[in-house]
Amino acid sequence: MPIAARPRRASGRTAALAALTVAAGTVLIGVPGTAAAAPGDNGDVKIHNPDTDPGDPRNEPKVCEFYLDALNFDALEHFTYTIDGQGNGPNAGTGHLSGSATADANGAAHTGTLTLPDGLYKLVWKGDNWQGAGKQKVFTVDCTSPSPSPTPTPTSTRPGGGPGGPNGGPPAGGGGLARDAAMGPVAGAAAVGLAAAGGAVWLRLRRRPHGA
Repeated sequence: MPIAARPRRASGRTAALAALTVAAGTVLIGVPGTAAAAPGDNGDVKIHNPDTDPGDPRNEPKVCEFYLDALNFDALEHFTYTIDGQGNGPNAGTGHLSGSATADANGAAHTGTLTLPDGLYKLVWKGDNWQGAGKQKVFTVDCTSPSPSPTPTPTSTRPGGGPGGPNGGPPAGGGGLARDAAMGPVAGAAAVGLAAAGGAVWLRLRRRPHGA
């Protein structure tokens, strides 16, 4: 009898171990596995004027023409973006843009030059596998009119020509034309009379030493 009792105890222990194994397996089956990490939104996107180099860390929130510059994302990550007007007042944007881009091996991407009507806008930039609302930027499009051309200096209306030109006729005695114009018949007669009187005086003076 004592010998026969040992196998029964062993069988009981084996059954208990088997039951625990099955229960543990059932519990493990119910535990979800760890999910693989998806590409993250670890980078950033900037609004740039066309003359700003890609990779510049500055954000330019007031532009006319512009482009989107993404940096520090995962290599070869694919993105989509939308740009919509914001606000309800006179400064609200009225345009809409959407598109896509793919990062290079360094996690950088940028769009071509974009244009929108003047106003306030919001950019939403998302990777294909992102969770949440994505990267967002609010900016203003303001294409001011070019400065007016300088007004030319007005031309003078004074007699004698424009600035720097002669004003009036030549001064008295300053040119042959004025002298000739002044020589009239009266002046000619006076000159002849003076010449005759001078001749008569000279003749009298010449005769006096001879007793004439």
